[in-house]
Amino acid sequence: MITKEQVQKAIEQLKQNPKRKFSQSYDLIINLKNISIKQNPLDFFTTIPYPKKQVKIAAFVGIELSSQAEKSCDLVIQETDFSKYQDKKVSKKLAEEYDYFIAQANLMPKVAQNFGKSLGIKGKMPNPKLGCVIPPNANISDLAKRLHSTIRLVAKKATNLQCLVGKEDQPDEEVIDNIIAAYNATLKQVPNEIQNIKNVQLKLTMSKPVNL
Repeated sequence: MITKEQVQKAIEQLKQNPKRKFSQSYDLIINLKNISIKQNPLDFFTTIPYPKKQVKIAAFVGIELSSQAEKSCDLVIQETDFSKYQDKKVSKKLAEEYDYFIAQANLMPKVAQNFGKSLGIKGKMPNPKLGCVIPPNANISDLAKRLHSTIRLVAKKATNLQCLVGKEDQPDEEVIDNIIAAYNATLKQVPNEIQNIKNVQLKLTMSKPVNL
């Protein structure tokens, strides 16, 4: 297990690095052991209490949800606009620019047909487990707020998980709480909890990692 005191010590150590002309990100690295990533790949979402990264959300909706989506999402694609994204370059750019995709449930077959290749390869198809496949009477505002606090942790090839957990211009307490939340979520996803954790590291964008 890691404690707030351990995380605070690592942050203080990182602060001794030369200052940069921009606000660096804090990246959490969780190195794993005694687990076969090829047989048991990890790919999960969790929420952190103090998100800093600005995420972009796109929504595939019908007329029922279009006005709601326009208030809460960065891009709204109505069913009548699907044909505009048939070009591979356009759909590829869409998949690269947006972090999360919401889809009205009754439109999912057409979403899969029109956007499945471009979004699927990026792992960004509307995810039911994340609540991103929604009924026509859904509350998009609440979903969008949750997505802005959501991070994704993936280990499919290398035996480590890495995610952004804060920025230099955030209070230390917020960064610490984010790290603890991401670490605890990881423990619930690996088969043998702490027995699968080799070590935990923290780094800044331009620094070497330090151990917690």
